[in-house]
Amino acid sequence: MGVDMASGEDRLRVGFIGLGMAGGGMVRNLAEHPDVSIAAAADKFPGPREAFARDFEGEVYEDAADLCKSPNIDFVYIATPHQFHKEHVIMAAEQGKHIIVEKPMALTLEDCDAMIEAVDRTGVKLIVGHTHSYDPAIRTMREVIASGELGKLGMINTWNYTNFLYRPRRPEELDTSLGGGILFNQVPHQVDTVRLLGGGKVKSVRSATGIWDASRPTEGSHLTFLEFEDGAAASLVYSGYDHFDSDEFNGWVGEGGQIRSSDQHGRNRRSLAEVKNQEEETALRTSTYAYKGLGERSGEAPEQHQPRFGVMVVSCEGGDMRPTADGINIYTQDGVREMPIVAGRGLPGRGDLMDELYNAIRHNDPLVHTARWGKATVEVCLAILESSKTHKEVTLHHQVQG
Repeated sequence: MGVDMASGEDRLRVGFIGLGMAGGGMVRNLAEHPDVSIAAAADKFPGPREAFARDFEGEVYEDAADLCKSPNIDFVYIATPHQFHKEHVIMAAEQGKHIIVEKPMALTLEDCDAMIEAVDRTGVKLIVGHTHSYDPAIRTMREVIASGELGKLGMINTWNYTNFLYRPRRPEELDTSLGGGILFNQVPHQVDTVRLLGGGKVKSVRSATGIWDASRPTEGSHLTFLEFEDGAAASLVYSGYDHFDSDEFNGWVGEGGQIRSSDQHGRNRRSLAEVKNQEEETALRTSTYAYKGLGERSGEAPEQHQPRFGVMVVSCEGGDMRPTADGINIYTQDGVREMPIVAGRGLPGRGDLMDELYNAIRHNDPLVHTARWGKATVEVCLAILESSKTHKEVTLHHQVQG
């Protein structure tokens, strides 16, 4: 997965802050990465800490501040709840640690600015991820666009129907002000992806969001129109209401490339109806998604095909493209041409994410998913919320080139 096989002294030592679904998934992937050594983890719950201690000889902490002070760590992977990202990024930067912080970067532009200031002041590298903009199919389509083979990019259409809102949730995950709902959890995947394909600079946003279930009082759907500075456009649709599942259109190949059963429609709604109260739901979430060890997937199935995030069609002047289970299809006046992509190991895109950070630290290569890139994606997500509330188009001011 790494670009170069690093020698022992060149490997980067990672400390994980948060061992939930995102952090736990990254532990398994970086354990296989040739350029990384697993050095430490911090989590407030004892179960994930104990599982980590069984799997690795690294340091284990309850407090993230103690982990950041360790001299045995080169970078941290921050996978804590969104409202803690600013605190943990600044904490790590001030201890001289490079950083990968899970999306969204933060919940406000002011918090993003504070994180950018800390990174600039201390000179550490920061990447915001993981998002599906790292998917091999997305990167391949970006290369085709950049080559000019299909002419100028005209529009991108992407939509995804899932069970997101009916997975077990903590209370704050159903509170938009604390980063709950789809806007800060799922929509960043879509925004990051279309920004990468569209060149990065979104000019304006018009959106309508939906809160359709009083028992899940946060945004569960959106339909958004983005216009880029160069005139290209994108439409983004997401529903997490667990009725239709768009993996049906993908031959039941799931988000991570895994094969799913075809009985998904409404399945999580039915399961959640059996949960008696919020305390039981929170416990179910922890037991389902917390890190349990290298031998368990914590809610993820093994990958067999390419990762994807719903359905996407990219339209250029000379043809269209879409991701498939095993590559991309290109549609022109000459017919359909398939470009196969070899499926990678681990969860989608994590190896490429690590390669980007490694090469920035060891070889001073430029980053794509910088702190300012992460802020620009947050700006789009906040504009979606604002546009839906005001029923007006929102003009953006903090976009950066991809």
